[in-house]
Amino acid sequence: MATQQAPQTDTDGAAAAPARRRTAALRRRLAAQLLFELVIPLGSYYGLRAAGAGQWLSMAVGGLLLLPWIGYGIVRQRRVEAMAVFTLSLVVVGTLLSLITGSPRVLMIRDSWLTAAIGLWVLGTLLTRRPFIMTTSRGIVIAKVGEAGLVAWEARWDVEPMFRHHLRLVTAVWGAVFLLDAVLRVVLAYTIPVDAFPLTSTVLWLVLLGGLLTFHNWYITRHGLKL
Repeated sequence: MATQQAPQTDTDGAAAAPARRRTAALRRRLAAQLLFELVIPLGSYYGLRAAGAGQWLSMAVGGLLLLPWIGYGIVRQRRVEAMAVFTLSLVVVGTLLSLITGSPRVLMIRDSWLTAAIGLWVLGTLLTRRPFIMTTSRGIVIAKVGEAGLVAWEARWDVEPMFRHHLRLVTAVWGAVFLLDAVLRVVLAYTIPVDAFPLTSTVLWLVLLGGLLTFHNWYITRHGLKL
C-alpha cells in the first residue's frame, strides 16, 4: 500500500522562509561581485579604448571604479575590513606607481599582489583551528541547516580527524590556486600586448575559479561534507 506524504504545514513553510531569504541574499551578493569586480572594470577598459583613450587611462579608470564598491561594502557592513583596506591600498599605490613610471604594465600586475596575498593568507589559516574553508562555509551552512545545524557541523572539527583533514586539504588547494593565479598574471603582464591583458587575465581567473569550484564540489560531495 502506498504511503501518503504528510502535507507541508504553515510552520514548515515559515521555518524554510529564512533559509530561502539567506540563499537569495547570497546569490544577489555573488551577482553584484561579478558585476562590479569583473564586468564593469573589463567593459570600461575596452569601452574607453574604443573611444580613443590611452592604455594607462583606460586601465586606471577600471581600477578606480572599484572604489565605490569597496566603500559600499564598508558602509553596508558598518566596519572596515582588512581585505577592503588592502584592496584600496593596491588601487591607490598601483595608480601612483604607474604615474611615476608611465607604464600601464605596473597597473596590470596590481591584482597579482592581491591574489598572492589572499593565497598566502588562506594557506596561513592552515595553522589555526579554523582554516579558510571552515570559516567561509559558515554562511552556506547556516543557509542550508540553520544555526543549530552550524553548531553540529562545527562540532565535527573536535571529534573527527578526517573532517579536519578534508577541510585542511581543500583549504590548501584554494590557497595554491590563488598563488598560481598571481604568478600567471605577472607572466602575462610582461609577455602579451597590453590591450590583450584585461580580457586574457579575466578569462584566466574564470578558468581557474571554475576548475577550483568544480574540484571543491566534487571533493566535498565524495567525502560526505556537502550538506
